[in-house]
Amino acid sequence: MVQPKEPNVPYDRQLVTLGRVLQTLREEENSDVLIDTVLGYLRSEFDYDLIWIGLYDRLEHRLYGKGGVTPSGELGLLKQRFVLNPGDILEQVVIQQRPLAVPDLREELRAGEWRKVAQNFNIQGTVIFPIRYKDRCYGVTLLGTPHWGISPKTEEKARLSMILGGLGAALYQIEVEWQRQQTKRPDQPLLALLTKLRSLPGLGARLEAIVEETHQFIQPTRTSVYWFERERRYFWRRIGNRQKATGFGEASQPASGITVQEVSGFYHALISDQIVSIGEAHSSLKADTTSRLMQQIRARSLLAAPILFQNELLGFLAVEGNEPRIWEEEEKNYIRGVAQIIALIAPLDEMEQSIDQIRSDQVLTAEIARSIYNDDDWKATLKLSADKLCKRLRAERFLVLLYDRDQARFEICYQSQPSNRRHLTTPLDALNDTDHKLLEKSTEAIGIENLDGDLRLLAWRDRLLELGVRALLVCNTATGRSLEGLVVLCHETPRTWSRTERELVRVVSQQIGLILHQWQLQKQNEQQQKIMQTIQWGLTMIQQTHQLEVLEQAALQQISQVLQVPLVALITWSPGRGAGRISTPIITNDRFALNLDMVIPVNTDALIGWTLESDGLLPLAINDIPADTRQWLCGAGIGQVLSMALRTAPEHEPTGLVLVADVADRRWSERHLSAFGTLVSQLAWSRRYISLTHNLTLQREELERLNWYKHRRLEELYRSLCTSLQRLNQIDNPKDPLFVTRQQQALKQLNDCIGTLPQLVEHEFWRLRTFPQTISLITLLKRALERVDIVIKQRQLWSQVHNESNLTVSGDIVKIELVLYELLMIACERSQPGNRIDIWCRQIDNRWLELSITDNGEVDPRLIQDLEAGQIIDLLAPSPLDQPPGLHLLICQSLMKQIGGEFDLYKLEDERILSRLILPLANTNRPAVTKPQ
Repeated sequence: MVQPKEPNVPYDRQLVTLGRVLQTLREEENSDVLIDTVLGYLRSEFDYDLIWIGLYDRLEHRLYGKGGVTPSGELGLLKQRFVLNPGDILEQVVIQQRPLAVPDLREELRAGEWRKVAQNFNIQGTVIFPIRYKDRCYGVTLLGTPHWGISPKTEEKARLSMILGGLGAALYQIEVEWQRQQTKRPDQPLLALLTKLRSLPGLGARLEAIVEETHQFIQPTRTSVYWFERERRYFWRRIGNRQKATGFGEASQPASGITVQEVSGFYHALISDQIVSIGEAHSSLKADTTSRLMQQIRARSLLAAPILFQNELLGFLAVEGNEPRIWEEEEKNYIRGVAQIIALIAPLDEMEQSIDQIRSDQVLTAEIARSIYNDDDWKATLKLSADKLCKRLRAERFLVLLYDRDQARFEICYQSQPSNRRHLTTPLDALNDTDHKLLEKSTEAIGIENLDGDLRLLAWRDRLLELGVRALLVCNTATGRSLEGLVVLCHETPRTWSRTERELVRVVSQQIGLILHQWQLQKQNEQQQKIMQTIQWGLTMIQQTHQLEVLEQAALQQISQVLQVPLVALITWSPGRGAGRISTPIITNDRFALNLDMVIPVNTDALIGWTLESDGLLPLAINDIPADTRQWLCGAGIGQVLSMALRTAPEHEPTGLVLVADVADRRWSERHLSAFGTLVSQLAWSRRYISLTHNLTLQREELERLNWYKHRRLEELYRSLCTSLQRLNQIDNPKDPLFVTRQQQALKQLNDCIGTLPQLVEHEFWRLRTFPQTISLITLLKRALERVDIVIKQRQLWSQVHNESNLTVSGDIVKIELVLYELLMIACERSQPGNRIDIWCRQIDNRWLELSITDNGEVDPRLIQDLEAGQIIDLLAPSPLDQPPGLHLLICQSLMKQIGGEFDLYKLEDERILSRLILPLANTNRPAVTKPQ
């Protein structure tokens, strides 16, 4: 136990001495005086042979000797530096900040160099106290005696704790004051700089003063102001600090310019109003951008602050170092403040130029406004706008786009570009939702500095890049409202757009918006009129069409033109039938295909069922249509369909539906849907009318043929019966040897007359049937001539048959004979007395025989024309085919078609009338030959 040096000193004297020392520690600001005071107190108040005080260096992790007491009086040892090694007792005291007692310092292996000192001075019992304050160690105090295991009493520990605690507190205050003095305070230099700038004329002098003050405050290697060139997108060094001559090597010279393309990350950080800090083992940019930037500025550390005015980048203030450096927060604050000062004073220097530019822009917008209100030629106004804006902004391309909501695309309303540049030939695709909303909500023109690296307007990027566009300004013609049109200014190199340029484009876009709005209204009116004209023309076309196929083709063509769709199809079926087919599709795009060969099950097909259940139009997405339906609706490009059933009256059963298809994002306007419904409804009624008319016409023609045929059969029967009865009446003598023979001939003739009546009565009650037979040509001609022989004689006509072979005719001989008789009878009736009638027989091939009748009679040309058409063209207008002989000729023509032959009536060049029959020959076992026309 250590005894006081003077054990008889009163206790109050110790307290007085302690109080005096503590007061000194509180008031003194010099660290050396403080340490000397503590050492003096330890020497005078405690009996230690070895006293040493060392201060702790945190950065070097060392103890610096500040003095003390040794038994030999040697002080050089006490001024040395002692490195703290792991495990040392001194390091333990520094880290744990607690006193440590060593019984024998001479034997302590962890004492390091102090073990040798203890051996030299025979120091054994040692106590090491930390000098600490607020959990921070400032040093240690080593107290040693030649006695083993000596440790201070409680009262001594208390006084040592108070003295060393007071020393720690004093050292803490000194450190705080030193740090405060060493800390850079940007407020005072900034205030001084503002005062200095007031007296300097011009931006150049002010920038020079700013650079010098910044360089003096931060003390880098170089301080520079870089200005931003928008059109060429690079930073050029506008001014730098005055540097001493350091050689002519390239590495020692500052960068003259920095291209944005090389350091895009640095540029984006600046326009985002971020401080760029690059120092030792730290960078606020990505590694690749940092490397390129430091190569360009030729430095190893950088602190750059953006010069922004109204969100427009004017340049940046940079301090550069040739060595790595850790930038302090005060330095960052200072350089940001100085950059903001530059942003405030820079526009003042360009105020006059800005005023002139604003006046010029006002003149430009006023000129465009006058053109809008005074010139009826809108394209001339747009051309004026394009020329003025392109010249003002040095842009190469000017576009005015009109948004088509129905097609969801942007139509090229107007475009202007140099003659050696390509122009847009097709509309631009719709934008994604993000870009669409951006253009609608933006209250100013949107500038894209580099289209190649910008994610906006992504749907147009490839198209514009192909045209050489790299930067653009785009503005809604109705800012803040739904899209109606866009004005686009394009530049062929990346560039930045100033706020003034964006504002100018916004004003001009609003003016052009007036033109587009009127244009849109006019276009909608024209489209409405076009649709109405198309509908009217289509309805007229439908009403005038009498053939079902022509009607369906015309109706679908009109629907395709009105709706502008790539696919229109008609699916039809007969009432009561379960099979439907695709009729006359209109397909303008190969990706909208249909399986035309497939039979569609009407009763089970989902699309047909849903359409019949709906009252009107049925829109469906292709994903909602089942796979069975998509077997015939198989086009890869089909995204959605519209279908509508062919309905007439509620009690009428639908016989089909109309289907249109387009891409998935097609939008249907009300006028298109209305037109579609009108055309489909008219098609349904016209189709029903034509079908009914066709069926009734067929029934009438069938009944006419049946009536003519039965009437001619009755005439033949009557003639035969009369002839047979005459012969029976002439047999008046039964004893005549020829009585029996004549009687049998008469009876046979009667049997022949009535032999065909069962066929007529049983099988041809309401409809004609075909009964194939064969007959020789000579017999056929003989019978026909026998029937008209009396007429030929009465009208004194000449007749001659030109036939060189006896062929066999096949077919329904009864009907062929009646037709031949009818043609001969009509030829005789129209021939004048003394004229001649010739019958010409010519074998066309081994299957067909041409039998022609020529006469010199007169025939109404309309009869030949209508007979060539095969029908009465206008059922309500008078026609030669309404009554005989025209009606009979029409019946003969249709009857010949029914039994497999042909009949035609011609007028030859020599004014003769030619009645031409094509009859089938027997011998059908020979190779087939196409029937002649």
